[in-house]
Amino acid sequence: MTLSDTETRRTPARSAARPPRPGGKPNGQWKVDGTEPLNGNEEWKQQGGGLEVRQRIESTYAAGGFASIDPTDLHGRFRWWGLYTQRKPGIDGGRTATLEPHELEDEFFMLRVRIDGGQLTTEQLRVIAGISQEFGRDTADLTDRQNIQLHWIRVEDVPEIWRRLEGVGLQTTEACGDVPRVILGSPVAGIAADELIDPTPAIDEITRRFIGDESLANLPRKFKTAITGHPSQDVVHEINDVAFVAVEHPELGVGYDLWVGGALSTTPRLAERLGAFVAPHEVADVWHGVTQIFRDYGYRRLRNKARLKFLLAEWGAEKFRQVLEDEYLGHPLPDGPAAPKPLGQGDHVGVHPQKDGRFYVGVTPIVGRISGPTLAKLADVIEAHGSSRLRTTPHQKLVILDIEEHRVESLVAALDELGLSARPSLIRRGTIACTGIEFCKLAIVETKAYATAAVLDLEERLAGFDLPHPIALHVNGCPNSCARIQTADIGLKGQLVTIDGEQVPGYQVHLGGGLASADREEPGLGRTVRGLKVAADGIADYVERVVTRFLAERDASAGETFAQWAHRADEEALQ
Repeated sequence: MTLSDTETRRTPARSAARPPRPGGKPNGQWKVDGTEPLNGNEEWKQQGGGLEVRQRIESTYAAGGFASIDPTDLHGRFRWWGLYTQRKPGIDGGRTATLEPHELEDEFFMLRVRIDGGQLTTEQLRVIAGISQEFGRDTADLTDRQNIQLHWIRVEDVPEIWRRLEGVGLQTTEACGDVPRVILGSPVAGIAADELIDPTPAIDEITRRFIGDESLANLPRKFKTAITGHPSQDVVHEINDVAFVAVEHPELGVGYDLWVGGALSTTPRLAERLGAFVAPHEVADVWHGVTQIFRDYGYRRLRNKARLKFLLAEWGAEKFRQVLEDEYLGHPLPDGPAAPKPLGQGDHVGVHPQKDGRFYVGVTPIVGRISGPTLAKLADVIEAHGSSRLRTTPHQKLVILDIEEHRVESLVAALDELGLSARPSLIRRGTIACTGIEFCKLAIVETKAYATAAVLDLEERLAGFDLPHPIALHVNGCPNSCARIQTADIGLKGQLVTIDGEQVPGYQVHLGGGLASADREEPGLGRTVRGLKVAADGIADYVERVVTRFLAERDASAGETFAQWAHRADEEALQ
């Protein structure tokens, strides 16, 4: 991405190192403690930022191959361009925590294609498909952050991959690293008949002004954003660092309710409303203010305390808003109402009307796993039905836009032949999975294969049951919750478990989590049941058992959901 020097590539003035705060160690907050680095990550980020490594990739590493890569670039700065080394095949999960990164990694990369707002054209889809087939052994995964990830990428091929992506307006800039990550946006932005406001202009302004901006390229850790104008609140805003949720102010019209400080991982915390109303034209500036607060006040001494949620926990929402208004915006924001309870399902699966009389069709692959050849065929199918636009979603789904009514059923049938179902079973619809041990160096357990097998098995086992809603089954290969296990009906956290005296790959079970939805008044985290573990090959057995118990005991007259039942049920019922 090219930005003018006068527009955004301004490095913030750094204060001189200050003495530690009284009575304790400094937290590495630049505006409190000064900018002296307090750990190795902060040292190399100040010695040379992540954005600068692109030149070395193109001029040195692509020519010299994997062995030529500087270790700090490899394990640090490469992330700023969407590149992580992938896991070496054959290393079991029991060794994940005992081996050094260089012992776990293969000489191939995962490459994350950044898709802000999930907005794609069929031309862009074909380019990604071609890269997958030519350079990535046909791999392609839809993530729950609207990206597409490829695997088996060689550093020698990265410059050519960038050339192809950027030739159609795509990028990998800041797809990973201590930077503003991809901006989640409503997958039906600008087209849904029931949309309150189109967030696309705000998303575009943020990406144009700030992605690739050196002044924001050294944050304490990753920084996640979500913006939606749809009444289903379809961007999991409660678990993002900053989020803007459409709301109608009684005097100021339609704008956004501002949320900050959400994140999951091993210390989950839901975001909080600041009570502030953000007018559409102010979204980018408010986003910039929140991001700068994280840069200047975020904790940098300990990596496991370096997310915005920890700063919010110390400050509280009132102080956070005051600092935002006084130090970064220079004016107060008006108070605003909370967004109402969400309407409808936020995954957009199925056939739905657009505001222009055409239709959009949301489809479900199994656990986000797809392939380069399938993406190429998908582009053909979409164009054959008169469209050139599609969207990725925060739920590992795809949404096809702009379909004339008389072509809907033909499209649904053609997509089904590709394994993309517009009318999936409720278990397939609700299941997502992270990358897992197949490629991820942090993973302990495989996810995609086990989750896929469980979905196919459960579709047969539960075929005769009348499920009241999709059952959110989220499968994660480690404790870091990339698959959002704490906010699922059934969340499975990968670990080694002991079953009948034998240690095997398996999962700890979280039950009854969920974000705000049409079926749920308030978001909440799942409960854990002491000693409840499931073997990796026993997912279907457990889900069948607990869902059957739910259906037998739920208060159907009150519309009781799985999450509600799971929180009131006795532990015996959840085994």
